[in-house]
Amino acid sequence: MRRAVSKPNSRAHGVLRVTLSGPHELKMIKPLTSKSRNGRKNAHLPATPNFALRETIFSNSDGNRVFAEDAFRRILCWERKRVERSDRSFLLMLVDVESLFQANDGEEALSKTVSALCEAMRETDISGWYKQGAILGVIFIEIPKARGTTPKDLIRDKVMRTVRARLDAEQVKQLRFSFHLFPEDSIQTDPGRIDVNLYPDLFDRNKAQRWSRFVKRTMDVVGSALALAFCSPLLVLIAIAIKLTSKGPILFTQERVGWRGARFRFLKFRSMKCANDPSIHREYVRRFIAGQADSAAPGTNQKVLYKIQDDPRVTRVGKFLRRTSLDELPQFINVLRGEMSLVGPRPPIPYELEAYQIWHRGRVLEAKPGITGLWQVSGRSRLKFEDMVRLDLQYARTWSLWSDIKILLQTPRAALFCEGAY
Repeated sequence: MRRAVSKPNSRAHGVLRVTLSGPHELKMIKPLTSKSRNGRKNAHLPATPNFALRETIFSNSDGNRVFAEDAFRRILCWERKRVERSDRSFLLMLVDVESLFQANDGEEALSKTVSALCEAMRETDISGWYKQGAILGVIFIEIPKARGTTPKDLIRDKVMRTVRARLDAEQVKQLRFSFHLFPEDSIQTDPGRIDVNLYPDLFDRNKAQRWSRFVKRTMDVVGSALALAFCSPLLVLIAIAIKLTSKGPILFTQERVGWRGARFRFLKFRSMKCANDPSIHREYVRRFIAGQADSAAPGTNQKVLYKIQDDPRVTRVGKFLRRTSLDELPQFINVLRGEMSLVGPRPPIPYELEAYQIWHRGRVLEAKPGITGLWQVSGRSRLKFEDMVRLDLQYARTWSLWSDIKILLQTPRAALFCEGAY
């Protein structure tokens, strides 16, 4: 693996950018941001804040080199996206060296630490600054799945042996190690839970969009409050209709998974009979996500549907509410609480996440769930699940206030004409 060493560039004020060419080859090119010269976003680059990379390589006295923070975080993002599609794993090791670096012999000890980490690495592993001057990181790629002693334990033992061989006991105490496996260990027990250390790009993006996010939240509060006030007579009529035609509560509440795995109580007008078997929907969703639900007959225009057609559990009033999306009106309360937004991906039920592939989780990690969204105005329940996920990810990664406004303007037409509603 060849590595590019940064050199001053008078035109670019000493700033270089690193891009991957092939599996592991690095080349130096002119400084770029995440936008091209014509102002459009480069589709091949991960969505990250608009910055150029600083000095690319840090080198110690032994000739060991590590990437600067901007480059290392970009590579971490690429590796995570690659693993999401390859059914592999990688291990991110973080070493807090701030206390060591501030000591009298900090620079020498830091150089020894870098040498020890590089000694424990394979040629294909990648080292760099996770937080410049404070936290070093190493990405151990292609971690095999094993029983018994895990690769994480083996790597931890090897790293600690090399560090103790180069540093004295007092210096070792000043280091803080943490190990983060991707996909996370918790994915089987709690698919919505994430290790924030593996997603620095998401938090960087939110910081860069802080003002726009504040405006979006203001739109959510004002819009949902006005909607509830304007629709209050309709809400009362729907409540009376539900109460008169079927036994049970007016509102249906259900646990859903929100932004970055947060759980919340999701509100809807009840459209089903109280005594029903949830396993019907659970099994249908599992087959739908796997692409096996309601296959269309040959030679017909039917499509796989996200919702069950002719569901026997749905009441007469419930059928009307679902086709017109009026059952969703109580979710404006979820928006006021801050659990949802007016626009965003639909929040999944926890058992849906159990059937997700790794890359599907991006729809709950990258954006707050919403009442309406890009896939709702692009076909609603007529789309295949993976097409829904791609539209949700497209929305999250290209989000702007204008995109929210356009979706909100398109939503009434989709609801009034019952496009894809069941």
